[in-house]
Amino acid sequence: MPLRRKPLTIAILIFLMNVFIGDALTCHRAEYRTGEECCPMCPPGNRVYKDCTEYKSTSCLPCTEGTFLDKLNGRTQCFTCANCDAGVGLKVKRLCTTTSDAVCEPLEGHYCIDPKEDGCAAAKTHRSCKPGQYISQTGTAITDTVCIDCTGDTYSDGTFTSCQPHTKCESMRLQQIRPGTHSTDSECGEQSSDKTIIITISVVVLLLLIGTVALICLIKKRGKQCTRRTIPMVLEQETLNGVGTPEACD
Repeated sequence: MPLRRKPLTIAILIFLMNVFIGDALTCHRAEYRTGEECCPMCPPGNRVYKDCTEYKSTSCLPCTEGTFLDKLNGRTQCFTCANCDAGVGLKVKRLCTTTSDAVCEPLEGHYCIDPKEDGCAAAKTHRSCKPGQYISQTGTAITDTVCIDCTGDTYSDGTFTSCQPHTKCESMRLQQIRPGTHSTDSECGEQSSDKTIIITISVVVLLLLIGTVALICLIKKRGKQCTRRTIPMVLEQETLNGVGTPEACD
């Protein structure tokens, strides 16, 4: 009985050894595993065309334009180069080759929102400050613009790097036409314009008063002259005719 079991035991041991040895197959750093074989890797810029055999080494092909492989590899397909699309705020920093990917950077007026190694995968437009705010920190390729509201008696149209004090019209010998706000400056105007109007109105009123007084005096003066002239004439008429008729003044 023991002799009959020995061949079966040996077969089982051989099977188990093959399983464990196969699972424990480890390739060198410059090799890749395919099935139960270790094949030499392809150099950067190349992909695997055919795996190695017992008699032939790995067959490699160069990556086509727009694709790359930057390391020793056992891949059958090259990676697609990154697209530095202006639609997502990017431009080319370094062109793609068969051995290196393209590197993108933000367009002017944009900042990176998705950093990637020494490049950027997506960017966003810098914030624009609103009227009533000033630019506290100008945006860079990696940071957005920082805006802060104006306070007190100051203003900014959104493009200033600091809030400016409102113009004091009185100090310029001007009058304030419109007071300043946080987004607009004070509006000043010449004071002489109002003075001219006031002087003109005063002269007109004065002339009207003088004319009115002169007219009144003239009317009164003519009335007195008529009275003095009429009385002697009436007396003379009464003397000649007995009863006289008063004459009207012209």
